[in-house]
Amino acid sequence: MSGAAMYAAVQANTTNDLVVQHLPLVKRIAYHLMGRLPDSVQLDDLIQSGMLGLLEAIKHYDASQGASFDTYAGIRIRGAMLDELRRSDWTPRSVHKKVRMVAEAIRVVENNIGRDAKDTEVAAHMGISLDEYNHILLDGLSCKTFSVEELVQGEDGVIEGIHSSTQQPEDIFIKQSFQKALTKAIEALPEREKLVISLYYDEELSLREIGKVIDVSESRVSQICSQAMLRLRARLADWLEGKDNEQ
Repeated sequence: MSGAAMYAAVQANTTNDLVVQHLPLVKRIAYHLMGRLPDSVQLDDLIQSGMLGLLEAIKHYDASQGASFDTYAGIRIRGAMLDELRRSDWTPRSVHKKVRMVAEAIRVVENNIGRDAKDTEVAAHMGISLDEYNHILLDGLSCKTFSVEELVQGEDGVIEGIHSSTQQPEDIFIKQSFQKALTKAIEALPEREKLVISLYYDEELSLREIGKVIDVSESRVSQICSQAMLRLRARLADWLEGKDNEQ
């Protein structure tokens, strides 16, 4: 066997070993995402897209960047699944429009009153009932708007393509600056919303499990999670609109 062939064989074995080793990670992320997706989304489709993300992570991982492979792979796997969900977006345009209206209403109300906007205040500003407001939150729960990852890497996010292996210094600066702004925005959320986000993203509990922790229904957890995501979108509006944030 030639040297090139031996090298290719070693590389293939290494890749196979990494795929087998990280398959549980792919499945865990898929199950976690399924917790807030409608029944029309198939688990196997998420796992398949996640496996492609894992292969991309293996191909592009650079240890000199500082992140562990598990951390890097998790980001690429989750990103691949979100890409697949974007391509087959089931959410009606009307839902996208309404949730963006909610985010804008939150931004306006909070700018006017100088504190966290209550759901009743946002609903009043929009000229709708509280029941209708909560219905929008529930309808939009699975919309791509409601994801911390989407704020970072979505098609209208701040850091499209941040996982590129050819990042420029200014790209790295933008990424770091936005991550700081996002962290600050999460820390400034109302306590219950911050707790739900922490339990969902950090502790990786399902919406049903979170409901048991804070003693509310699963649908109420859905509303809290949705409102938290929209509040973050409202507070990061300058970033999401491509403007410089000098705060």
